[in-house]
Amino acid sequence: MARHIYPCPLRWSDMDAFGHVNNVTFLRYLEEARVDFMWRLAPGNGSNAFTGGVVVARHEIDYLRPLVHRHRPVTIETWVTEIKAAYLTLRYEIKDEDALYVRATTRIVPYDLDQGRPRRVTPEEEKFLTEYLEPDPVKKGAAKKASEAATKPAGSADGSERAEAEGAVSI
Repeated sequence: MARHIYPCPLRWSDMDAFGHVNNVTFLRYLEEARVDFMWRLAPGNGSNAFTGGVVVARHEIDYLRPLVHRHRPVTIETWVTEIKAAYLTLRYEIKDEDALYVRATTRIVPYDLDQGRPRRVTPEEEKFLTEYLEPDPVKKGAAKKASEAATKPAGSADGSERAEAEGAVSI
């Protein structure tokens, strides 16, 4: 299981009025790492992987600590957590040797630009993505809980257990 490593430079203009990297800028950082992964690395061996286009269907970002401007880049690790027939999920960590700043996921849908509609993941793309596949332990845990909840007799789960089995988070 490999991870794609992207050194992302910080720009002075990335900061907001509070002196740290703006939350929207992190989306740009993820985009830079994703583009490097999918359009530089994948076709690097002469393949046509992803050259037909993709669209972002969903982003989830957990901001863990503020990042302030400095001259050395942050590291963005990217890997694949899910490959389905018509989409894939990427996971990222933005970090350096001292701290983890962001954890994020992006759902990507392969897209046929000529036809103007979603398409399936090709065998060539799946082969490339499998090299970076690292199933998400959070989803594996949720699936296990849902499976355990399904084997309980009806009416045995209280509301919190039921919500937990369905993937809801209680705060």
